[in-house]
Amino acid sequence: MSALALTFIFPLIGFLLLAFGRDHWSEMMARLIGVGSMALSALSALMVGMQFAAQPAIQTAVGPMGHQGWTEHLWTWMRIGDFAPGFNLHLDGLSMTLLGVITGVGFLIHLFASWYMHGEAQYARFFSYMNLFVASMILLVLADNLLLMYLGWEGVGICSYLLIGFYYQERANGRAALKAFTVTRVGDVFLAIGLFLLFRELGTLNMAEIIQRARELDFNSTTTQLIALMLLGGAVGKSAQLPLQTWLADAMAGPTPVSALIHAATMVTAGVYLIARLHPVFLQAPPVHELVGYIGAVTLVIAGICALAQTDIKRVLAYSTMSQLGYMFVALGAGAWSAAIFHLMTHAFFKALLFLASGAVILACHHEQNIMRMGGLRKRIPLVFWSFVVGGGALAALPFLTVGFYSKDAILWESWAADKPFLFWAGLFGAFLTAIYTVRLIAYVFFGPERTEAHGLRGISYQLPLIVLLVLSTGLGALIHPPVAGVLPMSAGERLHESPIRHTIEIGSMIVALAGLAVGALLFMRRRQQTERMAYTPAGSALWVMGNRAFGFDALYDLIFVKPFNAIARLLGRDPVDRTWNIVPGLANLGHRAGTYFQGGGLRGYVASTAFGIVITLMILAAWQLAIMAHVGG
Repeated sequence: MSALALTFIFPLIGFLLLAFGRDHWSEMMARLIGVGSMALSALSALMVGMQFAAQPAIQTAVGPMGHQGWTEHLWTWMRIGDFAPGFNLHLDGLSMTLLGVITGVGFLIHLFASWYMHGEAQYARFFSYMNLFVASMILLVLADNLLLMYLGWEGVGICSYLLIGFYYQERANGRAALKAFTVTRVGDVFLAIGLFLLFRELGTLNMAEIIQRARELDFNSTTTQLIALMLLGGAVGKSAQLPLQTWLADAMAGPTPVSALIHAATMVTAGVYLIARLHPVFLQAPPVHELVGYIGAVTLVIAGICALAQTDIKRVLAYSTMSQLGYMFVALGAGAWSAAIFHLMTHAFFKALLFLASGAVILACHHEQNIMRMGGLRKRIPLVFWSFVVGGGALAALPFLTVGFYSKDAILWESWAADKPFLFWAGLFGAFLTAIYTVRLIAYVFFGPERTEAHGLRGISYQLPLIVLLVLSTGLGALIHPPVAGVLPMSAGERLHESPIRHTIEIGSMIVALAGLAVGALLFMRRRQQTERMAYTPAGSALWVMGNRAFGFDALYDLIFVKPFNAIARLLGRDPVDRTWNIVPGLANLGHRAGTYFQGGGLRGYVASTAFGIVITLMILAAWQLAIMAHVGG
């Protein structure tokens, strides 16, 4: 078995062991299996990465263009005529980047979770779901064909449902899990339709063949646009972008390590991966390609405003995730494929850090999540405080010192270089909002009076993941560059790398980020009480309600979809209508009873009924013959 296959086989084995023996495993054994399987997966990914790095680069007329990668055939899992998709794993620079993020950050989150979930009931059940999720996500990014990718895609969807609703005893948690499952299924249906159309047009679901033959799709035709639009629908659902963004904030009902793994570092980036992987299809449909960027731009601004009006520490980070995914969509829409994947990687570092640190805050404050009831925690939990400072600095793109500055700056430059002014200015405004809500979050949690008595935290399983992610979230993390050259095409910004205006863009983005930090400090550290009183003014109250309720999307969807569905269900449940619908099953039941009455097992009855049937049949035939003769004679 190759190291590449072991990357998803180890967590799959962990899932099977925990799932079938979870009532018998002790917490120690469950921790050993759950975290150990992820450690083995990460080591396998490290071995694969070393083999990949040792490959020679492809030499072209313009220089080295990255590594060739390879495909491993495991087995053919179905054969229908000429359609025989293989269970094959493909590794190139793009999938290697995602594999490193999933296994590396995933292992750190599993390690943290072993501390966070200590003493919880159903400890083994939790890690079985986590292991299955990682196995599905690895399969998603390594699959060499879209059918196998869809298997992983659906796998992470069902695991997301199970993990969000882990505390199923609370009705609200079950509803949040069902909401996430339902909304993302809408996107999944769009994706399935896109795959059907792709297969109809190209006769294959193999990714390499689709990428090579994408130009066979009629440029900008209705069919090509429909294919790209359906693929975008799938990406929008998984990556929580408008108009299917409503599930992500409610998904915070799950345990905090779930939020770090699924809703910050891995699953929500699946849509970004899908668009980047199938970029030739989107290039054949320019209007849809432009739509990708516009969706991201609008989402990042709306999510930034919503984050300013949240009081739950995890919901602030949830809307922040939605906003940062919007930046990735902006990069994709601007043709900056490499910049999108770079920000995907850096975001996994600093957002996983922030989510894990928020989990530590929640435990320190006895499961309190309202930031308005926190304060003064910087001395109680100093490691968590510095994790928030570094992670928040990366989120706000603090110049030079944090990894987020380099990836977000690249997206802003690429938007300008691609002559997409709306994307550029939306990204710049979003950066300003991000800096403000980041300072607000840190100010309410770690500064001011201590509103909730907190206790200190201990444990290497909690400290090590925070320290490693903290280091990766500094400028040192920017030294890791995704090896996507040759896999993804060059962008306009990469071709204009030495343009003098780039330095102007960089300086402008730095000024905006620093201005946002200054405004945030002024509003929420120097003049907090005055700022809070502004929320009680008519204008402030309206803005607060709009942001806190996420611009009313939930209420709108409830009015358009949920209430009509419930009304139809109630209508069909009323007596007159109910009786009408029951006619069909009633007739079927009557026929069933009549049939069973004549099947009593008595030989005489069978002979009599047979004879009776023969007589009736002969009488019908005789009558039919007489009718024919009368017709001929007439």
